[in-house]
Amino acid sequence: MIPGAPVRDRHVVGVGLPRVLWVPALVGLALIALPVVGLVVRADLARFPELVTGGAALSALGLSLRTAAVSTLLCLLFGGPLAAVLARSGAPGLRLIRPIVLLPLVLPPVVGGLALLYTVGRTGFGGRVLELWFGITVPFTTAAVVLAQTFVSMPFLVVSLEGALRTAGERYESVAATLGASPATVFRRVTLPLVLPGVGSGLVLAFARALGEFGATIAFAGSLQGTTQTLPLLVYQVREVDVDGAVALSLVLVVVAVLVIAVARPRAAEGLG
Repeated sequence: MIPGAPVRDRHVVGVGLPRVLWVPALVGLALIALPVVGLVVRADLARFPELVTGGAALSALGLSLRTAAVSTLLCLLFGGPLAAVLARSGAPGLRLIRPIVLLPLVLPPVVGGLALLYTVGRTGFGGRVLELWFGITVPFTTAAVVLAQTFVSMPFLVVSLEGALRTAGERYESVAATLGASPATVFRRVTLPLVLPGVGSGLVLAFARALGEFGATIAFAGSLQGTTQTLPLLVYQVREVDVDGAVALSLVLVVVAVLVIAVARPRAAEGLG
């Protein structure tokens, strides 16, 4: 140890929170937790296995998990580079691009579904090209579900990763560049390891958002069992004829979402291992 150097006390207690913050914090927690408790209280637990293992329920759950996984991959493939451009590029016009990228965060999902429908639907300019040139029809297919989920989920990944890129240690990148590393090498060997926690957190948020997507999906893909009927759409349909079934399926979504966040997010915070 260097003589005269300050000694760090490992037992120093951090500054506590003002007690007044606990009251609104508990109210906020109650606003989130009590509705879930209400679902549990209302659920017919005796019939729960029967209600959630029917053919329609398992089909909808499987479709939700598959499409959410594919849309999360698309978010990573396209949203990752987009976040890097927004965070690190000095190109003019980025201030105009960022609000467009974040628009799905504040746009009602059903409006997003209509926007997709009139873009790649049969009457949309993109849809006419796909149908005439390639014979492809997107609306009311499983691909439409994936597009709707990607549309609403990508901003979550972009926001998370852009924030990580902005706070990453640019000093290490500069050192690597001065040693002769190319921009591609610096990004792959230095930047990516630094932002892996942000990538992981963004992927978890994107997957969870895709899993719960409803408005854009029903407007753009419809609700066709086995093709476009995800679990949120099945809950909406079942609630009109079987409240117990709708509650049970809602609890399945809650459990899956909690598992995704509880299991994956801590790992993301650790840098994905």
